[in-house]
Amino acid sequence: MKKILVALWLVLLVAAMGTLFWYNQYRYSLPTPVPANYKAISTGTYIRLPGNLHAASNKPVFLHFFNPDCPCSRFNINHVKALIKQYGSQASFAVVLVTAKQYTAKQIQDKFDLNIPIVQDAALAAACGVYSTPQAVILSPGKQLFFRGNYNSSRYCTNKKSEYARQALDNLLHNLPVVHNPSATTSYGCRLANLN
Repeated sequence: MKKILVALWLVLLVAAMGTLFWYNQYRYSLPTPVPANYKAISTGTYIRLPGNLHAASNKPVFLHFFNPDCPCSRFNINHVKALIKQYGSQASFAVVLVTAKQYTAKQIQDKFDLNIPIVQDAALAAACGVYSTPQAVILSPGKQLFFRGNYNSSRYCTNKKSEYARQALDNLLHNLPVVHNPSATTSYGCRLANLN
């Protein structure tokens, strides 16, 4: 009888863990609901950067909207770091923290091994039309919105054919228009706390 109870307990434990894993996979595979108060921002809109975010005037600006408490944000951090490594001399990169918790720039830089500016500015998210994390925003050298959207169609950023943020940055650097793809601009991930 004792062996049967232990076996039953193990089966229930595995089933609970499987259900939790499935729920999280399913939850983040769905688009993030658009907030009721959401205001869409058009491509070409001038974006005023905060004073503590100095970007070279002749380079595009790549803003990585990030919440360290969001699993999706943590899943794509290596992809973001690869973009920084590849394009760091051609674009100015910065992380925009959008979380209810308070983190210092140094905490984020140390924890995720990032050597780029970190700002915490929820108003910048609204100005760029961002309502979930992770999201990429690419501004032209004139600080006009060129792209706002996903990094990839894959949660782990492993699909080379749908590297939307990389493709958008490449297009901007080569004076090509942004490719409008609904999959690239439909937000996935964690909702911003201040927009729920």
